[in-house]
Amino acid sequence: MTQVAKALLVDDRRENLMALEAILQGLPLQSVAVESGEAALKQLLVDDFAVILLDAQMPDMDGFETASHIKRRERTRHVPIIFLTAADRDAQLALRGYAAGAVDYLTKPFDPWVLRAKVSVFVELWTKTRQLAAQSEMVRERDAQWRLLTEAVDEATTLLRGDDPEAQTRAVALLEQARWGTAPD
Repeated sequence: MTQVAKALLVDDRRENLMALEAILQGLPLQSVAVESGEAALKQLLVDDFAVILLDAQMPDMDGFETASHIKRRERTRHVPIIFLTAADRDAQLALRGYAAGAVDYLTKPFDPWVLRAKVSVFVELWTKTRQLAAQSEMVRERDAQWRLLTEAVDEATTLLRGDDPEAQTRAVALLEQARWGTAPD
């Protein structure tokens, strides 16, 4: 089963979340919208995300604090964060965003096509990473099977070199088990 990439959208204003969902519509991802930093951290406990779009300025826990919590957790530290803010192009806020672990910092109004392109890149990276992990697991399983087969052949060879007919019967059984991928008795 192929897992669909998810984008976590975090903004204290519902209309901004709806706008983000509309911008991302049609991309190969599922949007999950939450209205606070606390809700984002809770969501990150139960889901994996390809990217987080995070409002920098929110009441209670702002985006910078939320990002610092995200980056401290082993499970979420590598999730890319794109900060979105309505503040003017204050270089200090952008630097603060990058210091908190953001991969990008966009000020509103931003070009929706630019945001879509950036999100698409992270979704593709997330998808490729999952594919590589699956392939790596297949290689590990194949290596384990190869080791079992090699061990069975080595043991069978040793048994066949002897003169004991029971050992030879055991060697044939080992080879048959290895052929069919079953564990030796």
